[in-house]
Amino acid sequence: MNISTVLKFALTALVLTQALAIHAATIYPINDAAILLGSKFDIKVEFNTVVPADDIQLTVNGAPFKSVVSVPAQYIANENGKGSSIIYRDVQLKQAGKLMIDARAGDEVAKVTWDVYASGPRKVKNVILFIGDGMTIANRTAARVLSKGITQGKYQNVLSFDDMPNTALIGTSGSDSLITDSANSMSAYMTGHKTAVNAMGVYVSRATDNLSHPKVETLAELIKRKTKMSVGIVSDAELEDATPGAVVSHTRRRADKQYIADQLLASGAEVILGGGSAYFYPQSSKGSKRKDENNLVEQFKSNGYQLAFTKQELMSEAQNPATKKLFGVFHPDNMDGSLDRFFLKKNTVMEYPNQPDLTQMTQAALDVLSKNQNGFFLMVEAALIDKFNHPLDWERAAFDTIMLSNAVQIAKDFAKTHPDTLIIVTPDHTHSGSISGVVNDAKPGPLREKVGTYAEAGYPNYPKANVEGYPNQIDVSKRLAFFYGNYPDHYETMHPKMDGSFVPAIKSADGAYVANPKYLQQQEDAIHVGGNLPVNQETGVHTADDAVLNATGPNSDKFKGFMDNTKVFKVMVEGLGLGQK
Repeated sequence: MNISTVLKFALTALVLTQALAIHAATIYPINDAAILLGSKFDIKVEFNTVVPADDIQLTVNGAPFKSVVSVPAQYIANENGKGSSIIYRDVQLKQAGKLMIDARAGDEVAKVTWDVYASGPRKVKNVILFIGDGMTIANRTAARVLSKGITQGKYQNVLSFDDMPNTALIGTSGSDSLITDSANSMSAYMTGHKTAVNAMGVYVSRATDNLSHPKVETLAELIKRKTKMSVGIVSDAELEDATPGAVVSHTRRRADKQYIADQLLASGAEVILGGGSAYFYPQSSKGSKRKDENNLVEQFKSNGYQLAFTKQELMSEAQNPATKKLFGVFHPDNMDGSLDRFFLKKNTVMEYPNQPDLTQMTQAALDVLSKNQNGFFLMVEAALIDKFNHPLDWERAAFDTIMLSNAVQIAKDFAKTHPDTLIIVTPDHTHSGSISGVVNDAKPGPLREKVGTYAEAGYPNYPKANVEGYPNQIDVSKRLAFFYGNYPDHYETMHPKMDGSFVPAIKSADGAYVANPKYLQQQEDAIHVGGNLPVNQETGVHTADDAVLNATGPNSDKFKGFMDNTKVFKVMVEGLGLGQK
């Protein structure tokens, strides 16, 4: 066979492959989806051409679709001008096992395989899921150095989750990208399904309405539908942010914050604590970010919730034996981090001096939720680890990792008297930080020469931490040399930012982000670092590095080795027995 013939065959194969791709339909849930028996989800098939409804043939393991799916179909003749679609809403499968879905219409064909799994009997009464948002290994190491100290190579103690008996590496990638965001990564924990960047509780289809994509039921919704358990949601970010939002919401865009606030109210969760008050007040209220006159705070009150707006009110209401439901918002936006609240008094601390700590919100949630003898699910997010990793502000991220450790200790103390409690501590995704040595101001030469590596590093000289684990001085003469692996243009000062969170880059007249000159003005030997990210990025970004999960309590032995993030959902629902036959 000559070269010309080989090329003709190759070209023909390429054309056929492209033709098949053009005529391939799409099925949601996607291939290899794991579906909890009895959970609710939507099935959608999208064709690339307009096909009559009668021409659509759907089978399950070779049998007619209606033998397994009993809900009626919604047919869309030409969805957004891109072809016909058929949707089945709120499907519930009644038998576990492998299902092969085959969809055909005209010359379009699609096939996917799903694993429908049952859970077995309930093993766990309570589940407490801690999310250290964006927490990477270096955040943990820095927090341990600052809070526990290290002498002759040995840490004097460990973080509260360091000694948990079970550990796993978690893969965080989404359905559309190697790199995830908090919406789709938390959605995987909450639903057991993959989704795309910025989406939560849905498969991203070609629908143009953010709320019309095929939905998958969240853990909180399962609990509310199938049990008498309570649900709690705690975050020091806006409650409408991606991580708390993914507990209850179904949207293509995490920016739908008014919708997410509405879903928090509709969820019936017994405890909801955090920031983001601007989306709970009517548009006519000062500082409101709503586009209507709905007053969600008043609706929470009408629904029997006790309200809290300061840490004093939070503690008082939580300790009241009559409190069965608690709603608290303590900041119009994200709450302030522990370094600023306890020591520096920067950012918005002076405007909102009575914000509770994550530990106080965790304790309050446990006080209220534990009154339910049927058990509870509680999600606690240390959101600000991520909020500070993005602008390369490692000291603030470390202090909030210490705060997470303190909150986890409260849960561990609770579990001593409630041993039927599963505690999970995990990031939703990671950042790129790493500790390279120690910056020693006494070393001669320009700033970069002050970085000691290997034997020249020695140890930092942070003062002994207080009883809460925080050193009262952060700008010491020998500091951790903590560097991020991705970044915009910025000035590296190798000092903590004492006047507020680091703002590494600002937008120039041509729209590109450039190093913020403020830090060169503050410190004339600051090093200009050319960015390794596109010039439209003003901060660092997430990484695909594995997340490290720690767990203790019943069913925690299922966490081991490398696991996909959707398996975290599976361990929780199996422990709670939410998919029993």
